[in-house]
Amino acid sequence: MSQFKSTRFLKGRISFLLDKKALFVFLGLALAAFALFVGSTAMGEMKISPLTVLQVFFGGGTEMDQLIVKSFRLPRIIIALTVGMGLAVAGGILQGMIRNPLASPDILGITGGASVAVVGFLAIFSDRSNALTVSIAWLPVAAFIGAAVAAFLVYILAWKNGVSPIRLVLIGIGLMALMKALTTMMMILGPIFQASQANIWITGTVYGSTWANVSIALPATIILIVLAIIAARNLNIQELGDDVATGLGSRVQKQRFALLAISTGLIGTSVAFAGGIGFVGLMAPHMARRLVGSSFGALLPVAAILGGILVMAADLIGRTMFSPLEVPAGVFTAGIGAPYFIYLLFKTRNQ
Repeated sequence: MSQFKSTRFLKGRISFLLDKKALFVFLGLALAAFALFVGSTAMGEMKISPLTVLQVFFGGGTEMDQLIVKSFRLPRIIIALTVGMGLAVAGGILQGMIRNPLASPDILGITGGASVAVVGFLAIFSDRSNALTVSIAWLPVAAFIGAAVAAFLVYILAWKNGVSPIRLVLIGIGLMALMKALTTMMMILGPIFQASQANIWITGTVYGSTWANVSIALPATIILIVLAIIAARNLNIQELGDDVATGLGSRVQKQRFALLAISTGLIGTSVAFAGGIGFVGLMAPHMARRLVGSSFGALLPVAAILGGILVMAADLIGRTMFSPLEVPAGVFTAGIGAPYFIYLLFKTRNQ
């Protein structure tokens, strides 16, 4: 118990336990994330020194440095960080709520719902010349609506005197398969340009991110992550089982609905601006659990930083390793995540 410290605020009205180890791990990872953030901003077809990047952050540098850093690189790197944090926290919530270490945002069909909405958007609003009849800026809105509708369907179909984790998983897997089938069918029936554009988006990429995207995604993600951390105590209780949680006075169904709503908001926001970047929501919570344990008050913030690092690193590799070609970040997260999923499946085969 020596690693915990009780801290009080507001004349004893508020108190909490502070895990010193988790705090040091979080600060260390935050420094690593900042170093990667600066390094990623410095690297590209035109390299800029990290010191110059820091000067640009504070208004210095040449006009060319300002243009490259602020207009071209910063928006996509901030979106990569934001998306990684959102997916990681959503994955941590789902793993705790479903009490399954293999749970991830993909498993409930929420990402699939966003994919169907995007492909449908491209099909409906394309004319005979393969040009969109509405602004592409509406694409993230369609993705978010698709994710929200999928989450609503999962919750409604899984309801039977409440929502149990096992029904949530089974309905989610079924809905995920249906969404993939619908997505594939629309891509086959649609024009060739639509299939190519949709396939890049489904793979997951932060290419083309703008400050307008940042102004929406960043505040929404921060607010939802704060809500998730506040609700972390409910996740800790729910991991004991529904009967025990109810006996301790928890309103399990209301808390489960709120947690699902938070995770859906995080997934919808992330998918809306970066597509279907996979496996981050699976890997980051597991990595955080190994570093700080299973208490969600410490696990979720650490998972958020790890998720941001994973997506920023994937985006950096994708746009520099094969230059002048750009490989979507989702290719690299899947390349790491798929073997990791098989490892977890093998490790938990007897559980």
